[in-house]
Amino acid sequence: MAKEGIIEASVWIIMIIALLVFVPKKKMREASAVYLFKLFLTWGLGLFVVQMKWIEYPDRFIFPYAHKSNFTFEFFVYPSICVLFMLYYPEKKRYITQLGYFAAYCSIMTLLEVLIEHYTQLIHYIKWTWYWTWISLFLTFSLSRIYYIWFFRIKSKT
Repeated sequence: MAKEGIIEASVWIIMIIALLVFVPKKKMREASAVYLFKLFLTWGLGLFVVQMKWIEYPDRFIFPYAHKSNFTFEFFVYPSICVLFMLYYPEKKRYITQLGYFAAYCSIMTLLEVLIEHYTQLIHYIKWTWYWTWISLFLTFSLSRIYYIWFFRIKSKT
């Protein structure tokens, strides 16, 4: 198995374990709603970016002939990370802390994607750069947060 296959298989295993460990059973309804909403955003955005030929995924672990997007990242990893992001969001902290939380998630995910793009054949930037990844993550996390607040009718701090 090539290093790309090992990386994708490892990501699946790590994310499944993370979800099982860090998503409490009493929060499954919230986790499911967040997952599906983020999936809606990332799946559409991912397909758009690939169709515009801004990014390509030369080596895909799952469904390599069905579509040109990366199923692992767009369908599973990004929505799963958003679930963890939302369930552990610092709701009652200051706004600067909340902004730092957003920035930390987006920065770490962007850094990992850049490393994967540089050292593997899983992602290849054509007309894409790291800052577009960061911006798209920030926007999709923000939209997911707005949806989460609206859907679960969470009251703001004030």
